[in-house]
Amino acid sequence: MASQVSSDPRVHDKPDTVASLSVEGLSIEFSRRRVWTPVVHDVSMRVMPGEIVGVIGESGSGKTLSSLAALRLLPKQARVASGRVRLGDVDILTQSESQMRNLRGNRMALIPQDAMQALNPTMRVGLQVAEPISLHSGQRLKSVAGVAAKLLETVGIARPEQQARAFPHQFSGGMQQRAMIAMGLALAPGLLIADEPTTALDVTVQAQVLNLLRDIRDTRGTSIMFITHDLGVVAELCDWVYVMRHGRIVEQGSVRRIFMDPQEEYTKMLLAATPSIHGPRRKGGV
Repeated sequence: MASQVSSDPRVHDKPDTVASLSVEGLSIEFSRRRVWTPVVHDVSMRVMPGEIVGVIGESGSGKTLSSLAALRLLPKQARVASGRVRLGDVDILTQSESQMRNLRGNRMALIPQDAMQALNPTMRVGLQVAEPISLHSGQRLKSVAGVAAKLLETVGIARPEQQARAFPHQFSGGMQQRAMIAMGLALAPGLLIADEPTTALDVTVQAQVLNLLRDIRDTRGTSIMFITHDLGVVAELCDWVYVMRHGRIVEQGSVRRIFMDPQEEYTKMLLAATPSIHGPRRKGGV
């Protein structure tokens, strides 16, 4: 079956390579009126070192819940029913909360969907970008604030020293998203989980953010899990893709294979619904 890790050629091609993130048989339940209902079913996926992996599906497909389980950040009404999640050689689901706080930021980081909601409107951007360093190092926030300008410069924000003193409302949507990426990079984690970070951005700014993420992978070797509902973004950015529907992985493969030779009807439907500058797609998504 396509959803099983055992069918993943990346595992067989590099059997001695430890995946940056490995999810095996993950099932998640959601509490509704005190009744636990399965919402994610036996999901298995991997992000290999230096790879950008897309997880695509409609709203409610389970893609965001699966990624939050990897961070141990599920909402209170959700729980992992079964499965394993490993960050490199660390079993995420057996870690204490203090151990998880150390792993978040140091080894993996989340780039959320809505940067404006994630940023504190009353706190200068530079201090927020530097906050992960302060929390993990024990140093006072003001003593590490100077690092923020360098991080903002890394993500392509002009006049970083000046912009570090600005408040979030003084940033455009694209700059806010770049600030969130800078915050995620603060402790140089090996894995970034990006939850639809370009959804609210216009096409030009979206392309800039995608280029930035690609550059981060290329220059730092960072592995990236990219959650999206947009096949166009997957085609532009990703190496490997998992297609989710109704809480299950229905297809996986290299981006080239998924686009050139989709096997599942749902994947073909997604491809057919993707706008093209060449006009309507022919049947089969080609």
